[in-house]
Amino acid sequence: MRIKQRFTTVAHPQAKGQVEVTNRILVQGIKRRLERVRGNWAKELTSVLRAYRTTPKGSIGESPFSLVYGTKAIIPAELGIPSHRIMNFSEERNENLLRENLDLIEELREKAFLRMQRYKNIMINSYNKRVRTRSFQVGDLVLRRPDALKPVG
Repeated sequence: MRIKQRFTTVAHPQAKGQVEVTNRILVQGIKRRLERVRGNWAKELTSVLRAYRTTPKGSIGESPFSLVYGTKAIIPAELGIPSHRIMNFSEERNENLLRENLDLIEELREKAFLRMQRYKNIMINSYNKRVRTRSFQVGDLVLRRPDALKPVG
């Protein structure tokens, strides 16, 4: 899965970019729900996590749930409404389909990885179009930020 574990300090959360983005999304979801339930965030956390895990991500085209389990999740609202998936449910057939999906999960993950790489390349190209290269010569005047003068460490 090409996952690299990196250790960062608590004082430098910017080093964990993806974790910070995910946490920000979860906090926004909890805040939206807290407006309705008035402060009982612990009860809302499971539904916010479910929503995050079952929503397809644009960069990979799949939901985290489907990449882990190889199938799409049935959301609670779908249980109460007669749908094709619910009406034609058979436990035995479901077991067989889940096994088949597990055989295909690596292919699904590989496709998601390729989509993510393509998305990254699009973002890199978009950024690089706006970047101007600058070259400085000895003796050129430059503007430095005051915090650049502070010692590191």
